[in-house]
Amino acid sequence: MKNIFEQLTDLLKKDERLVSQDGVLLKNQTQELVRKNDPALIKLLLSDKATKQHFIYEVDKTLIFDKEKFIRFVSNKQFLPDSYTTFKNKIGLTAGDEYVSENKEVVLAWPYKDCVLEGGMTKEDQKRDEIFYNETLAPDDINRLLDAKVFTNFKRIDKKGEHKLDGFKRDEKGVIKDNLIIKGNNLLALASLKKEFAGKVKLIYIDPPYNTGNDGFKYNDSFNHSSWLVFMKNRIEIAKTLLSNDGVIFVHCDNNEQAYLKVLMDEVFGRDNFIDIITVVNNPRGRDYGGIAKMHEFINVYAKSSEYELYRLEEPNKEFPFADDISGFEIRELRNRNIKFNDTNRPNLVYPFFVNSKKEDKNGFFEIGLEEKTGWVKVMPAKSQGIQTVWRWGKEKSAKELNINICGKQMQNGGWQIVEKYREKSTMARSVWWDKNVNSERGTLHLKEMFGGKLFDYPKPEETLHIIIEMATRPSDLVLDFFAGSGTTLAVAHKTRRQYIGIEQMDYIHELPESRLKKVIAGEQGGISKAVKWHGGGDFIYIELTKWNEEWIEKIRDAKTEKELAKLWDEMKATAFLSYKVEPKTIDENAKDFADLSIADQKKFLIECLDKNQLYVNYSEIEDKEYGVSKEDKKLNLEFYGKDSL
Repeated sequence: MKNIFEQLTDLLKKDERLVSQDGVLLKNQTQELVRKNDPALIKLLLSDKATKQHFIYEVDKTLIFDKEKFIRFVSNKQFLPDSYTTFKNKIGLTAGDEYVSENKEVVLAWPYKDCVLEGGMTKEDQKRDEIFYNETLAPDDINRLLDAKVFTNFKRIDKKGEHKLDGFKRDEKGVIKDNLIIKGNNLLALASLKKEFAGKVKLIYIDPPYNTGNDGFKYNDSFNHSSWLVFMKNRIEIAKTLLSNDGVIFVHCDNNEQAYLKVLMDEVFGRDNFIDIITVVNNPRGRDYGGIAKMHEFINVYAKSSEYELYRLEEPNKEFPFADDISGFEIRELRNRNIKFNDTNRPNLVYPFFVNSKKEDKNGFFEIGLEEKTGWVKVMPAKSQGIQTVWRWGKEKSAKELNINICGKQMQNGGWQIVEKYREKSTMARSVWWDKNVNSERGTLHLKEMFGGKLFDYPKPEETLHIIIEMATRPSDLVLDFFAGSGTTLAVAHKTRRQYIGIEQMDYIHELPESRLKKVIAGEQGGISKAVKWHGGGDFIYIELTKWNEEWIEKIRDAKTEKELAKLWDEMKATAFLSYKVEPKTIDENAKDFADLSIADQKKFLIECLDKNQLYVNYSEIEDKEYGVSKEDKKLNLEFYGKDSL
């Protein structure tokens, strides 16, 4: 026998308005129609005995529909187990299925946590009102929103100029090895990269808007912190899928959202994968506002998993404390201090060394071996927190390096260590960066030198990104920046021969990152060019997401008069994808009410009329003639996504 949830689902599916083309119940539309007291829907509910008994009661022979009870019922996760958010019509913090006000537990949460926000990033002198879609969207809607999109306007750019793209470069495994710059909404662009680049990005660096109120990032609700967190959460969750298992992410931020960001990053990546927070003294003189002159920013560093590795930084003038017949050296313990690596999951890295305490060299180190000998001291990797740790090297490698690059060292307490002679002129990155090269003014001056004026507020200097890229990658590794901004990350990646992907939504992608990379290819000598002996070369591919409703949003934003907006509305009715909640006839019948609105409210209303699942053209609909995708674009999209992608 079916329960009431199953019965109601089957009943509602009889109304074709409530069923998607895929046969999925449009649950949110059901709620909207109930709120409007839709006669056909109420009649349908009356037709079923069980449903009628559950939601309709009689008073003086008059049937009364308990609308509030019905809405609460369909809001229940048992009926809507896949509802994407519960925050559209009732704002509040939740724990499980209950609002905090109805729950005795203490929780940490934020409103709109499960929403998807479109958003974008602008430079400060080109502010725009950001569009946030705090709409209740079921997973089928979200899946459509985050489907892979159609790319267009392909071009390859090298020293000789711009060329028509004839295909992508791929490695022996078939993975695209081209540098890419993508124009379009970064959330949707990230989703479009998943099929080709999931698990392949070694480093993600982003410098997102800081939510200062002065960074072009604005809100249409009162939950400023919540909106910023959701905006970030949406993007970071997808970005995480693109990281390789040994990959890392660096997120730049200031004090305004730092504490919130740390909690969010802990949630997405796990506290165990937190590496550190780097403090960057980017303005030694300080910015004199807010009571304390601000001198620094933060970079939050997280790993995808415990497999990550951060590299040491080159230090050409380094002096070593010890020297042997080979070269100068310093020492570091051969034991892996990270208890995540232990005898349970790394048994091959647990084995004994033996130290000859009677044979000491001129530096105070002792002979070692892997076979037990009379009088030699057995040394195992020490236990930490009761867990047996392991060596960093396997036994085979250790055998080759005995008394050459590894040796014994006696500790002050009389115990013994096995140490590696480290000969590289390098150093581990520090948690505080105060070198003049990371000063934010260097980034501004560099852009002025390239372009002859101020084009971007607070661009990061190339030296900062150089440190990060050297810490986290090796040549040919893939670097991703989905807040490309002025293009610093991409320029440094290009000069250091890393593969890169940059995403930027705003039109200044042409005057900044695209133009900047053209100069880099031509051999531009600012920033780190001289330090890395850069003389030009290489190429990149520029592509765009194919707009649909996003283009209508831009037209609405750009409109100057009410007459323009009225004309746009007529055009939208003919060719745009309108929300299922919109009834054009009703709107036209109330045209006077629309005309009485301010131009700002008219714009807001028209944008709300658009279906947010159709901002860009989905790749799955590339053959739909309505979108007019060219044969050339179809060919290149098919090549990008793969032959089995349709």
